[in-house]
Amino acid sequence: MSDDDTVTVAHGAGTGKTRAFLEDSVVSRFAQNGAGDDLAVGLDALDDGAVHEIDDRSVVVTTDSHVVSPLSFPGGDIGRLAVAGTVNDLAVMGATEPLSLTCSLIVEAGTSVELLEDILDSMEATCEAAGCAITTGDTKVMGSGEVDGVVINTTGVGVIPQGAHVPDAGLSPGDKLVLSGAVGDHGITLLAEREGFDIDGELRSDVAPVNDAVAAALDAGTITAMKDPTRGGLATALNEMATKGAAGIVVDEPAVPVHDAVSAAGELLGIDPFDVANEGEVVFGVDAADADAVVDALQATSVGADAAVIGEVTDEHTGRVVLDTGFGRRYLSEPEGEQLPRIC
Repeated sequence: MSDDDTVTVAHGAGTGKTRAFLEDSVVSRFAQNGAGDDLAVGLDALDDGAVHEIDDRSVVVTTDSHVVSPLSFPGGDIGRLAVAGTVNDLAVMGATEPLSLTCSLIVEAGTSVELLEDILDSMEATCEAAGCAITTGDTKVMGSGEVDGVVINTTGVGVIPQGAHVPDAGLSPGDKLVLSGAVGDHGITLLAEREGFDIDGELRSDVAPVNDAVAAALDAGTITAMKDPTRGGLATALNEMATKGAAGIVVDEPAVPVHDAVSAAGELLGIDPFDVANEGEVVFGVDAADADAVVDALQATSVGADAAVIGEVTDEHTGRVVLDTGFGRRYLSEPEGEQLPRIC
């Protein structure tokens, strides 16, 4: 059968096939189904969450399901990933103080109780770091072979002043692009750990809650757009922001922070660090006058030491991302298919 007849791993990559599937099969059914007048950001926006306006407040809601192999890896595990991923999706919508998280555990029969408790300990520690709590949830146990180890779904809720949410579609020509830290750490670390590669240098996932860093950026300057570059990496996040904002982006490649170990491993493995998932980074559109202040604010946080201005928004190349390598320019396209399955 063709790809049009069956779901493939590429449909879960967060890139073009994912968006096409969502638009054709999901958004067309549910975008307006039961949505009231209070819906400021809905399903059709394909943003990191929904925003409901209630009285003088906006309620931000997001949900995510987490699958990763291996379940534990340098820098974290599926528990830390589940909490941080949902907290971060709230944060890039402007909700930096999560009100509540839910947690649904789907566990394969035969899973070690010790392993599961380690995962739950990790979730507890990450909640404490993010200043949030899990307040309700559900548990299902599947038969051996019916699910791969542990799957975790988390939903997050945050409350912000009405109109305070930040979309991923808000870029304007003249804005600067600020990245909160180095790219590629999570994806390259997972691949190396999964395949047992012995690579010189320390590889460590960046998975972490970024809500404090986002709050610092919002306090430091005018943020026009935000997105966390998870599935599909920085390349996909930037292309989505350019398309949604009907603007062009020029990225200064030498300015994009990439750790030496990640760069070396990526070259060895044939994987571009721009194309793989990050789990503790944010890309911001920032008013040009505030860019340096935002970078300074990010660098003062626990996750923002490598923060940098990496490019700017233009009125040329609408909907495209141009990568300036220092020697020439080319379009930076989002990756096709699923390079690294079961990664977040």
